Amino acid sequence: MGALNLDIPAARFGEDHSPFLSARLVADRLGITLAELAKLIGVARNTLTAKTGARKVDSALSKVVRILAMASEMAGDEGRAVIWFKHQPIPGWAGKTAFDLVGEGKADKVLAYLEAVRAGVYA
Repeated sequence: MGALNLDIPAARFGEDHSPFLSARLVADRLGITLAELAKLIGVARNTLTAKTGARKVDSALSKVVRILAMASEMAGDEGRAVIWFKHQPIPGWAGKTAFDLVGEGKADKVLAYLEAVRAGVYA
């Protein structure tokens, strides 16, 4: 059995002139402010726009982008993925959404849930 090649198109969350993810583009796609995004990913608001914080922001944003990309692939549409991310409770997490869990530092749990769903654990 060969490895499954999952090409996650993170490029749509970046800007042409930078090798890093764009906090502004991620916030726009989620329909939230930069301040809300900073709180979600656990960085200071000023860090989002500071050139010296680009690597830290990129690292923090990468999990959100991976979640959105995977949810988009599964939902068939980025808009549906954003609605799911912000509003759909995840089973077994007491009514918490992916947005809530990411805000609590549990993005890995959301990714694991999505992997399980994709593997057919939850039909």
